[in-house]
Amino acid sequence: MKLSRLSLLVLLTGSLSFAQTQKYTIAEAVNGLRSNLAVKNISQFSWNDDSKSFYQGTKEGYLVTEVQSMKQDTLVSLSQLNRNLSAESKLKTFPRITFISKDKGYFLQDSKYYWVERSGKDWKLKDWISLDENAENIQLFSNNDGFVYTVKNNLYLNRNGKTIAITADENDDIVNGQAVHQREFGIDKGIFIAPNNSQIAFYRMDQSMVKDYPIIDWSVVPAVNKNIKYPMAGTLSHHVTLGVYDIKTNKKIFLNIEGDPEQYLTAVTWSPDSKSIFVGVLNRDQNDLHMNQYDAVTGNFIKTIFEEKAAEYVEPQHPLVFFPNSNTDFLWQSERTGFNHLFHYNVDSGLVAQITKGNWLVTDLLGFNEKKKEIYYASTQVSPLERHLYKVNWTSFQTQRLDTEPGMHSGVLSKDGSQLYDIYSNETTPRVVNLINTHTGKSKIILTAENPLKNYDRPEIKNVTLKAEDGTPLYGKIILPTEFDASKKYPVIVYLYNGPHAQLVTNNFPASGNLWYEFMAQRGYIVFTMDGRGSSNRGQKFEQAVFRHLGEVEMRDQLKGVDYLKSLPYVDAEKLGIHGWSFGGFMTTSFMLKHPEVFKVGVAGGPVIDWKMYEIMYTERYMDSPQQNPEGYKQANLLDKVQNLKGHLLMIHGAQDNVVVWQHSIKFLKAAVDKGVQPDYFVYPGHEHNVLGKDRVHLMQKVTDYFDEYLKR
Repeated sequence: MKLSRLSLLVLLTGSLSFAQTQKYTIAEAVNGLRSNLAVKNISQFSWNDDSKSFYQGTKEGYLVTEVQSMKQDTLVSLSQLNRNLSAESKLKTFPRITFISKDKGYFLQDSKYYWVERSGKDWKLKDWISLDENAENIQLFSNNDGFVYTVKNNLYLNRNGKTIAITADENDDIVNGQAVHQREFGIDKGIFIAPNNSQIAFYRMDQSMVKDYPIIDWSVVPAVNKNIKYPMAGTLSHHVTLGVYDIKTNKKIFLNIEGDPEQYLTAVTWSPDSKSIFVGVLNRDQNDLHMNQYDAVTGNFIKTIFEEKAAEYVEPQHPLVFFPNSNTDFLWQSERTGFNHLFHYNVDSGLVAQITKGNWLVTDLLGFNEKKKEIYYASTQVSPLERHLYKVNWTSFQTQRLDTEPGMHSGVLSKDGSQLYDIYSNETTPRVVNLINTHTGKSKIILTAENPLKNYDRPEIKNVTLKAEDGTPLYGKIILPTEFDASKKYPVIVYLYNGPHAQLVTNNFPASGNLWYEFMAQRGYIVFTMDGRGSSNRGQKFEQAVFRHLGEVEMRDQLKGVDYLKSLPYVDAEKLGIHGWSFGGFMTTSFMLKHPEVFKVGVAGGPVIDWKMYEIMYTERYMDSPQQNPEGYKQANLLDKVQNLKGHLLMIHGAQDNVVVWQHSIKFLKAAVDKGVQPDYFVYPGHEHNVLGKDRVHLMQKVTDYFDEYLKR
């Protein structure tokens, strides 16, 4: 039987209608953008050193693409690697290869490094070196001649298969070669190999003066305690020094860095000639930074290149970046003018010039084009809600924007600065990847990703701009229910963080910022989120407005959002909920106790309850020490305000949380018992500060159910 045209049209229309009204599952709302709803991307992109081609990974191998012709070819495949391996040694999945050239590369698998090398039309795979199975923080020499790594608390060198112990500290409180200062100040490693591969600088941290803090593993019987060192605000901090190991002489020295042993050593940078080391020495009060130069052989202090002071705090986030083929000129990123900008320094003469200027900030330094004397960077120059890519001439200061479309752009610059890999998205564009010729400005689109959410019933999302009490613009988003009816009234969930180093609202995909927001909109909720003062990428004045009084300015800004919501005829002002994690958990709990009349329901995850129990480096930057600012700590402390709780509060914590330690919410529960207050509580065993993976679905289902039970009714 044949279908009539009318019947076929009805079927097609019905199918289309169904496709566009698909609902998210809770798993899709939580992990979908990392699984079945992931936006297509170019995997493992890297430039070839010749800047004329690039590599990308696939499930079955690597491809190489010529930029000029866009001709694409298989560089190496999984079958080629397995061809020369025995049956028991064959690779099941393609490894992540670091290519030295088109003909040679290496990869790590099961603590063992392998070389892969082209041999005619084939590729050969051979053993390189096996490291200790407990090796961590592995770094490879730039000439591929050896490895430096840590095992437990000591540092090791492996060259030509021979292992040398650089340190041999038997006291577990002495830690070598690892990141220090709780990974604040942009610190992400503890090993610094000299450019000429002759010496190795490394952090040495003495934690013996820091009290042990218990982290309990409940998965075994009996439970096992693992102590960590966790320096809390106002207490003794660890002492950090910088060692230098000379490979040729097998000797090590320590830089002669004077000052308080509790000061911070940041922005560690080798000079390109490997003769000296630069260290940002920051006092414990974090308001006075000295950029010092030290002799790498003797460890002696040479001179201070510059000093930065501030009434609130100085926060170094990046090492020095030397200009190409220069031992004397470098770039330094600083907020001294109120916004993060690039400054040109000379080791001998000091400040040469401020390269970038304006009421916007540089967010990423991409690299150089030496021939054209150009620096490439990303910034908020167009809007705090967007990132765009620029080049600036370091002598004439002439600046040019390199991308054209609105949104959040990030870039990878080729070695010579002639080509720029530009990847961006915006509220309506899931992802586009361009190759930009930095000389001509012409670009080629090499990927336009389809919208993986096109078949889903998605809500209307509106951008909102409000004003803080001082007139500062505050950017937010309101997500309306999917079957929105302006004549009805809806419950609202305010999701917030509003703390340092975070920005929730940008022109990115998806426009909502989070599929769980859209999931809740499908369930009949309005969701609202806004970045108040204290959050990042708005400049010093905006970020430092919270100084010494965490939670207060932020709440006043968020109350502007509440006023806006209450002004909307379709908002049920009696059914406002609030949710946040970490700093957002602190904010959620603060609102439920300090403004108990505003929110009917709150869900606080991993919340700071008493800032005296949070780590020194972060807390004292924004609050000073408890000894210096007792009133600020008292004001922010939530333990003596538990009796104010009126609404329903669910508090959630990871049982192995080593960031906001479990004791915060445990003490909150004790205060609740003492005051006869009945909050709700849930713990995630086996999880640290964030509940990740499949268990995050359980977490967000619990959060959803809590709002359904207490906010909807």
